[in-house]
Amino acid sequence: MDKYRQAKKEQPVVLVVDDDIAVRMLMRESLEQAGLIVKEAENGVDALSAFEKETPDLVLLDVNMPMMNGFETCSRLRQLSRGSDVGIVIVTGLNDVKSIRRAYEVGATDFITKPVNWPILNHRVRYLLRTIDAFRDLRRSETRLSQAQSVASLGNWERDILSNKLYWSDEIYHIFGLEPQTFDVTYEAYLRSVHLEDRAYVINAVDMALHKNELYSIDYRIILPDGTERAVYEQGQTVFDETGKAIGMYGIVQDITKRKKDEARIRFLAYYDVLTGLPNRQLFKEHADRAIFAAKRDGAKVAVIFLDLDNFKRINDTLGHKAGDKLLKKISENLTLSIRSSDIVTRTEEGKQTKTSLSRLGGDEFTILLSGLSRMEQAAVVAKRIIDYVCLPMKIDGQDLYVTGSAGIAVYPDDGEDLGSLLKNADAAMYYAKDAGKNNAQFYARHMNASTLARLKMEVNLKKALELNELILYYQPQMEIQTGRIIGLEALIRWKHPEMGLISPLEFIPIAEETGLIVSIGKWVLKTACAQIMVWHRAGFIPLRIGVNLSSRQFRQRDLVESVRQVLDTTCLDPKYLELELTESIIMHNVEETITELYELKEIGLNLSVDDFGTGYSSMSYLKRFPLDTLKIDRSFVKDITTDSNDAAITKATIVLAKSLDLTTIAEGVETEEQLTFLREQGCDQVQGYLISPPVPAEKVEELLIRSYFVKAKPKHNPAL
Repeated sequence: MDKYRQAKKEQPVVLVVDDDIAVRMLMRESLEQAGLIVKEAENGVDALSAFEKETPDLVLLDVNMPMMNGFETCSRLRQLSRGSDVGIVIVTGLNDVKSIRRAYEVGATDFITKPVNWPILNHRVRYLLRTIDAFRDLRRSETRLSQAQSVASLGNWERDILSNKLYWSDEIYHIFGLEPQTFDVTYEAYLRSVHLEDRAYVINAVDMALHKNELYSIDYRIILPDGTERAVYEQGQTVFDETGKAIGMYGIVQDITKRKKDEARIRFLAYYDVLTGLPNRQLFKEHADRAIFAAKRDGAKVAVIFLDLDNFKRINDTLGHKAGDKLLKKISENLTLSIRSSDIVTRTEEGKQTKTSLSRLGGDEFTILLSGLSRMEQAAVVAKRIIDYVCLPMKIDGQDLYVTGSAGIAVYPDDGEDLGSLLKNADAAMYYAKDAGKNNAQFYARHMNASTLARLKMEVNLKKALELNELILYYQPQMEIQTGRIIGLEALIRWKHPEMGLISPLEFIPIAEETGLIVSIGKWVLKTACAQIMVWHRAGFIPLRIGVNLSSRQFRQRDLVESVRQVLDTTCLDPKYLELELTESIIMHNVEETITELYELKEIGLNLSVDDFGTGYSSMSYLKRFPLDTLKIDRSFVKDITTDSNDAAITKATIVLAKSLDLTTIAEGVETEEQLTFLREQGCDQVQGYLISPPVPAEKVEELLIRSYFVKAKPKHNPAL
């Protein structure tokens, strides 16, 4: 093969012959976009000259041209030395059978009618180029043909209609998994290798070609002697005698099993979740849309169950995402089993079964579609079984894990007439299930939607609250038991909304945590509290310590230490008067990282306390490693210390533990003199609660200090303050 031939194998050459320059330009643009080299000729005479010079792989030949029409040009091309191998496609506006027959008689490979379908032209040309290469190889030596066919998994065949015999190339025997010497190559024997479900389709395609003189191209499945299934592509053409009687056929067969698997893989990626193998959101939508359409037609019901795993993020954070992925796969398997089992108990009165579809929307969210329902109770049965299966214990990486799930149910047409409405309402019902204690299922009700809208409204208003200065701080005094002096204050946030009034942090802090607004709010609290305590210092009061709570999200911010430094620098507050309060759950998460972070904060010179001590899962071995200053005894233990021996014992033990670690103790929620006496006797250092004072706004703190505990001294000039 000469160098030109080698080069053009990489980039095929197409010769476009047409007297219409506009047609030539359009064809050139379309084919060059497909990576083909395009040459042009404006008539048959020029085409013969260009063919000798360029040796194209394919000729697109117009019929009606001056000097020499397309039929004559085609015939002349076939007579050239390299003309037998080239593909010639007649491009004509003529679509009568006579013109088409004449085109084939003069040697045309195929024809295309005008107007040309430009979007598929390059695909058609590439297909023809592949076909031409295949037939060109057929005309070469048997050895080279065999090698090429083996590489392409392509074989050629012929059929003698009169003798009913088939002639196969070696590659076809290989594709069908057959030995030539043991196989009776008849048309009937060949059909027995065709997959039973595809057999009628193949027979019909062949019969159409025999009776209508049409080239056929089909994909079908075959079964090998060992039971293996393969997919093949077959193209065939009928041969007729001079009387028009079919006397034979010839064609090719190609193994396209890999291509079919690739297509299936592409479909899988488009419609299925890669991790679990379950249908994804797109396929779920298609299933749901069809189910709703059928339900509307038949007057039936469709239920959408929205399932969310409870506290799944905790597993990801604790064990890592790989373990989380394994857990999701296992739960998906369990859910699949539960769906199959549920079909047994969701039969209608007429004995018909509902159709069930399980999908993963993403993360730890799953949806279950139930169609053909006659009663809403059937959806509840399925939801209960699903939750039961989610609760099954699972061993992941050698560790037993227990997970629960919350499910919301929305029913068509009661709760919505389209998928968007059903999903939204099922999601609202799921959150209602979580609020009801988790590990349960709830049907959608209108008040849930109202609650969800109210929550969304609060989220929007909360985002504006910082900008509009609607957030305020209240301060609750902390009294030293032995002296009776107030030595510190805890800053507590409130939201003073112009329409809703004073909003408790119990209502908006969870929303701030979920949305991430808690980080901005936390920075505002820290800066405002430090600035306010400096106002009282400068006013001449004995220096007070200010306690500020840190949220989990705020503590995990990479710039926390620098942010605290900036606030102290900006407000000029001595770090020893700032105490950051963290909960047990915060410090026990990623302990080693927490210890590092706490020591960096301690280097600033501030104090650290553990809030609500005793309600979490602190370990003594870890607790003594934390650079802490204070333990705050939770109000839940203080409440009944004078009447409940268990609470009294826990409180005593906490005070002893704190003293052994050289930590200060503050008891929260002190409301009675009896509680104060008990705490004083046990050696508790400080108390905080309504007995001393409820949380009060800043303007009342100074009055409280003057009236109850302090004598206001004359302000002293101190540049540091």
